[in-house]
Amino acid sequence: MGAQSPTPTDGAEAKFEDPLLDKLVGNWRVARKFGDGRIAENTLRVGWVMNHQFLELHYLDVATPPQYEAMAFIGFDHKTSRYVLHWLDVLGGRTSETLGYGTLDEAAHTIYFIFNNPDGQFMNAYAFDPATKNWTSVMRQKSKGPWSLFGEDKLTPLASRP
Repeated sequence: MGAQSPTPTDGAEAKFEDPLLDKLVGNWRVARKFGDGRIAENTLRVGWVMNHQFLELHYLDVATPPQYEAMAFIGFDHKTSRYVLHWLDVLGGRTSETLGYGTLDEAAHTIYFIFNNPDGQFMNAYAFDPATKNWTSVMRQKSKGPWSLFGEDKLTPLASRP
């Protein structure tokens, strides 16, 4: 038997496999509480796209017509061993110009993303609770002072997931 070529770590032939993010695949109700006390409700559809290279998160406000919509794409850079998060929303190009870089805390079942935006830092932590099978996403921002709460999302399933 001849020598086998190594499995590619990045590129079209490599799939991004992540057992933690697999638990996010499905349809969710998102209850968001902003740092100023405002409340918003979204739906969230999550699935693997682009040859299993990215996990797509499609947020949509439940208002008619929707007041907010976002699409986020989580990938992984094998060369640097870190997650990447592309965030696009109805707020336009300025808020989507910065790529988030993430690290996994396996013990906490959490991925922490940091965005170094032109007007300050933004942190988004996606955390899975193995007991309830639900997720939270806590967002904090820092411009000139200490970190402050931007918002917290609580995700509950809309339909059964595989």
